[in-house]
Formats: sequence, structure tokens, C-alpha cells
Amino acid sequence: MTAASWTDRLDGGTAAAVRALLAAAGEADGVAPVSEAAVLSLADSDAGARHLVSRHGDEPVGYANLVPAHGDHPAMAEVAVAPSARGRGIGAALVTQVLAEGGPGARVWAHGDLPAAKAVAGRLGLRTARELWQMRRPLATPELPELAVPDGIVLRTYRGPDDDAELLRVNNAAFDWHPEQGGWTERDIATRRAAEWFDPAGLFVATDAADPERLLGFHWTKVHTDEQPPVGEVYVVGIDPAAQGRGLGRLLTLAGLHHLRARGLGEVLLYTEADNTAAVRTYTRLGFAPAHIDVAYAAPVA
Repeated sequence: MTAASWTDRLDGGTAAAVRALLAAAGEADGVAPVSEAAVLSLADSDAGARHLVSRHGDEPVGYANLVPAHGDHPAMAEVAVAPSARGRGIGAALVTQVLAEGGPGARVWAHGDLPAAKAVAGRLGLRTARELWQMRRPLATPELPELAVPDGIVLRTYRGPDDDAELLRVNNAAFDWHPEQGGWTERDIATRRAAEWFDPAGLFVATDAADPERLLGFHWTKVHTDEQPPVGEVYVVGIDPAAQGRGLGRLLTLAGLHHLRARGLGEVLLYTEADNTAAVRTYTRLGFAPAHIDVAYAAPVA
């Protein structure tokens, strides 16, 4: 018999057991069951996430991460079930609980939109509310366009915490509409800067030559060393809305791609909203193609 309970803070032992569960689910499915933010929240009680752990005896067999609604953004949840405990209705029970706890408009991610997730969504009568595309391209071919920095633009790499205030300003202005990427704080920057994968040489910023302290945009790259061979990522590209129309998105993306290729990586991935037409067009022109889709499901509107 399984039982599930909510908590705002996981003790060390439970957090470790949940990480093991997530690792096993990712290994079995070929796709990470929850996002980076959800994993980080396991050890960060100030991240604002709630945790629902389903146990069989003392063993966690299911996990749900819920970020409550904030501002105009609905609650967002992610769910994983241990491979050894599947087929018992645990996933459907967790999804039902997080949607009820999240309130009107709450959504639950299905990373990779795998058949089991589709089956649960169908059984519960859920609808597709949002699609996130993972797009990929090899770094060898097609050949990357030449990196040409326009007159009046300065392209450089991250100088350290002195850049953080401007990074936050640009990020939160560029993504004020985005439920996960918007509203970052100094803690979000510091947590990622402390991560093993962080490389200041892979964080590019663009400024106006006439005002070098004010960022126009940035491209934060990442390398997934857990994949074999390692894969690069266009982690975040943010452009100040006041600087739109100057080709900075393409410039910064290319700077990161050239950097990742120079590191010897053979492939790069990125995530973009399926309905972000401008971003999809830019990335398609740079040789990216959809690799898999993450779907956020919600209860039907009454």
C-alpha cells in the first residue's frame, strides 16, 4: 500500500532517495523526468517548491514537485514514478493530487510526452496547455555561419558577480511572460554559478560600445557531461526588449555555438516554446530541428 504526503522541505535522506528515483526513471525512459529547477529545489527550501512523496513502506516510489501559482502564472508540477513501481496507478494519483493542490489552471509537465504520460492524461481527461520543444543540431554540419560583430556592439564573456545585476535585469525583462525563466533573483544566478557545469567563458554578453556597463543581451551556454558523448546547450538567450531588432539573438546564439564547437562538442541542444514563432524561425535557420517535445497538461476549462 502506498501513501503520499506534502512537505515544503525534504530531509537529507528523503532528498537523496528522490534523486535516486529520478535517476532510475531517467535511465529507464531516456529522458529526465523533471527539470533542473525541480532537482535544485530538493536541497533548497527557499526555492518555493512543494514536494509530494509517495511511499511504499519507507521507500519513495513516486515524487511530484509543485511550484505554486504566482502572479499571472499558474501552478506548475512535475511527476516521476520509480520504474519498479509502475502500473499501480501511482502516477495518475500524483497527477490528480498536484492538479487539485495547484488550483485553477494548474499544469503538469510530461517530459518527452511518453506513452505512459499520454495514457494518464487521456484517462484523466487532461488537455495540452503548452508545448516545449527540444531542438538539436550537429556542430560539424551544416557549417556554422561566420561570427561577425556589428559596429557599435561589444561582445565579451562574463566578468563575474559584477555582471549579475544587469544579467537579472535583462533576463527578467526578456522573460516577464515566462513562468519558469521570469522572476529570477540573485539566488538563481548564484546557484547556477556554483554548479559543476558553470563556465564563465561560456556566458556571453553584448553591450553597446557607447554604454558598456548596460547589457543588451546574453547567451548562457551549458555542457551536459552526463551524456556520452557530452552535448552542448543553448541554455538561455535573453535580449533586452529595448534592444530588439538589432540581430542580437542570432549574434549571441552564434557566439555560443562557435564556443561549444571549439570545445570539441559534436552536438548542441536547446529548448523553446513551440508557439514562439520568432525563436523557432531563428533556430531553424541556424540548422536546428525538433528532437522531442515536452507537454504541459491541464484540466479542461469548465
